[in-house]
Amino acid sequence: AAGPAGMLQPRDTPSRERRELGGLWSFRADLSPGRDAGFAQRWYRRPLRQSGPVIDMPVPASFNDITQDPSLENYIGWVWYEKEVLLPLRWLQGDPAPRVVLRFGSAHYYSIVWVNGVQVVEHEGGHLPFEADISSVVQGSPGTLCRITVALNNTLTPHTLPPGSIQYMSDKSRYPKNYFVQNIKFDFFNYAGIHRPVVLYTTPAAYIDDITVTTTSSDSVATVQYQVSVLGSTGSSLSLSLRDQEGKVVATGDGPVGELKVLNPILWWPYLMHENPGYLYSLEVKMQAQVGGVLLEDVYTLPVGIRTVHVTSTQFLINGRPFYFHGVNKHEDADIRGKGLDWPLIVKDFNLLRWLGANSFRTSHYPYAEEIMDLCDAYGIVVIDESPGVGIKLPESFGNKSLQHHLAVMEELIRRDKNRPSVVMWSVANEPASELPPAAHYFKTVIAHTKALDPSRPVTFVTDANYALDRGAPYVDVICVNSYFSWYHDPGHLEVIPLQLTAQFENWYKTYQKPIIQSEYGADSVPGLHSDPPLMFTEEYQKAMLREYHSVFDKKRKEYVIGELIWNFADFMTNQGTTRVLGNKKGIFTRQRQPKAAAFVLRDRYWKIANESSCLPPVITSHSFFL
Repeated sequence: AAGPAGMLQPRDTPSRERRELGGLWSFRADLSPGRDAGFAQRWYRRPLRQSGPVIDMPVPASFNDITQDPSLENYIGWVWYEKEVLLPLRWLQGDPAPRVVLRFGSAHYYSIVWVNGVQVVEHEGGHLPFEADISSVVQGSPGTLCRITVALNNTLTPHTLPPGSIQYMSDKSRYPKNYFVQNIKFDFFNYAGIHRPVVLYTTPAAYIDDITVTTTSSDSVATVQYQVSVLGSTGSSLSLSLRDQEGKVVATGDGPVGELKVLNPILWWPYLMHENPGYLYSLEVKMQAQVGGVLLEDVYTLPVGIRTVHVTSTQFLINGRPFYFHGVNKHEDADIRGKGLDWPLIVKDFNLLRWLGANSFRTSHYPYAEEIMDLCDAYGIVVIDESPGVGIKLPESFGNKSLQHHLAVMEELIRRDKNRPSVVMWSVANEPASELPPAAHYFKTVIAHTKALDPSRPVTFVTDANYALDRGAPYVDVICVNSYFSWYHDPGHLEVIPLQLTAQFENWYKTYQKPIIQSEYGADSVPGLHSDPPLMFTEEYQKAMLREYHSVFDKKRKEYVIGELIWNFADFMTNQGTTRVLGNKKGIFTRQRQPKAAAFVLRDRYWKIANESSCLPPVITSHSFFL
């Protein structure tokens, strides 16, 4: 398990080097009945090709859609990855020699990693980074190949996050021997593999381990509070300088704890709220330390956005100004690569978001890649950062074992994303069975823990429970509600939306006096399917449903509704089922990122809202926006 150490993003600096291990890895799925042949035969002890057949597998990517093998598409159990790399001699020599660290951006779901046959790290959880200091393993044998072996298991149980269950089909007249299926209570495909970059990076033997930054501001002066931890040395000195985008030093400090004063700061503003959104300073931290009579220096640079977040009973304030979320829910999902990180896709999605006039998204239903979060910081896209707590439905998923893991996941998430200005709220779960009695203690505990780790941000979870029965809602700062009137309820009856949606908002507000976000709403549409009057699954029905919801939003956003997030940005893959035709079709874009009719409805709306609420001159129109 990950320790209390920091999880700074690996960067090249004057004292650090990084090397990505993307490309082709050797791969084998363990098809033995118990899925345990790899451990029984100790596949990690020698090159994978020596213990049986291997295939090439791209990293980062999900393995499910890469081959023509149907057994791999829906495979459950242990798969094995391997990469052999040669390390530069300068990484292995010196007195003291540098630290060499192996880091995974994410791997789904449970990972065990060996280097040259020596186990270096074990990690549970599919969407957060983990790393191991491998210096002692590699420095003994310079000039030889360094073999990295990963065993990865995508099985979900009632105590994983997200939870699931394995069901054995024992009826021999209907199922083959040892037949089992993975049941899940969430509506997206459980893609698996090494989904984000694997990197090797170095630091000096004494090094900057973690940095925590919080900001406050008034019109003329801002404060950047910092805390820096150093490991590997008992006596070190620290100096800090904050630079603006021109490289000019605007504040300096020293020591492990302190605050920097910035005169006439340029604040971090959301996209469409300011003509210069996403403004980032850079905080350069320099450490000097004596180790064994040698002076070591480490340098790390952290982007810093100066902004404040505040929630009232009716408003969400960013830098003291009311902010209205007009955005989307997304998925990390695309053809062939599944959940694998892909730069062309990421950049296309951000261009679509800005074309749409979206100022925000929720990381439904798990933390997204750091590379995506970096662009949110830089472009001013506001993020509700959600944990993988989706599909928490079974009573046994509210017990102590599940709770302890959920707390650990929140620690990992906050450690990774705590310094990001784009992250304005944590979401601890999506659509849990929060009407169950144990949900009260469970969510009270998870939310209190999250706030203790980070007092600077509001915390929510996303509910689809009845307002009168929800036992977790008393503990959130913002109410986030999902509803699908005229889709899952009263299907085909658009005329019930005004009444039902108005009642939803009024009941929640009357009960809790907290601002409300419509965190999901939408309808499936199969592109090219048309009907007037609108019928379900046509592009017209999706448009009509959106318009019914929007007319209610427009009344309630004058009061206490602070946001609307469409489900979904793009079509995405799900488990097969009688209501899913090659996945979920609620996207306003297809899975290939082409617009359906609803995309234009939403675009007109979002630009209109942006022009109403912006302090910018209304010369920003959707038509002047070309990227």
